[in-house]
Formats: sequence, C-alpha cells, structure tokens
Amino acid sequence: MAGKITYRSDCPISSSLDIWGDKWSLLVIRNMMFYDLNTYGEFLNAPEKIATNILADRLQKLEEAGLITKEEHPESKAKVFYKLTPMGISLLPLMTEISLWGDKYFEISPQAKAIIRSAKKDKGEFIRSLTEKLAKTSSTKSKNSKVKS
Repeated sequence: MAGKITYRSDCPISSSLDIWGDKWSLLVIRNMMFYDLNTYGEFLNAPEKIATNILADRLQKLEEAGLITKEEHPESKAKVFYKLTPMGISLLPLMTEISLWGDKYFEISPQAKAIIRSAKKDKGEFIRSLTEKLAKTSSTKSKNSKVKS
C-alpha cells in the first residue's frame, strides 16, 4: 500500500497513526475535506500557520501513503492541485467524529460550527453527501488536469 512508510507494528491503530497520526497531516486532510483547500498556498494560509518545510514533508508523506495525489492546477500551470484519493476520502467518518468530539469540549469557529450543525442534523447523510461531493470534485478536477510528477 504505502511506498516508504515503516510501520511500528501490525496493530491497525498504530499503522494508521504511522500515516496520518500527526496534527499537520490531519489538518491538511481537514482542509481538503471541509474547507475546499487544495493548493500549497491555501494550506499555508490556514489559521494554524504550518511551516513550509513541514507542509512539504506532510504532503509528500500523504501522497506516498496513497491518501492524496497531486496534479497540475486546472487554472494555473504554476500551481499544484492536491486532491484526496478514495483512500483519503474514506477518512471522512473519522474526521466527522473528531469534529463532533471537539465541538463537545472546545470553542470552535463559526465556520466549523456550520459544518458541525450539518453533521449533527443527520450524520449519515452528511457523510454520504460530502463523500459524494469529494469524489465528484476530485474526478471533475482530475479530468481537467494531468498528473504532475
């Protein structure tokens, strides 16, 4: 499955954490899932202010693990467009649960509150419709761009 990842054990939780178990990787995935951010510059401008070297490293690791792919940006040859793969999209139920847990215990932004409201209203429908949107968006943008190495 994953190219250069070394797994610490054969425990499914440990192996999963070896791929996406740091805060920066989860925030990149969150940004792609919930906020439609897909470029290096958009990730840098997120509120958490990830450092450029860490962002480059996490994007590479997520790509090597098969959670994201990178392509030429459909509107600018100077940009790279990152998108979630089906494997990355499959993290949506987990990300939804983490968001619901965070809403229960922390102050969250109005933008996050709106997402949480949708998830709370009908979690199954929220996950189904967002999964469909992410898959459709990825395939539509994919048709308009070529894979960039």
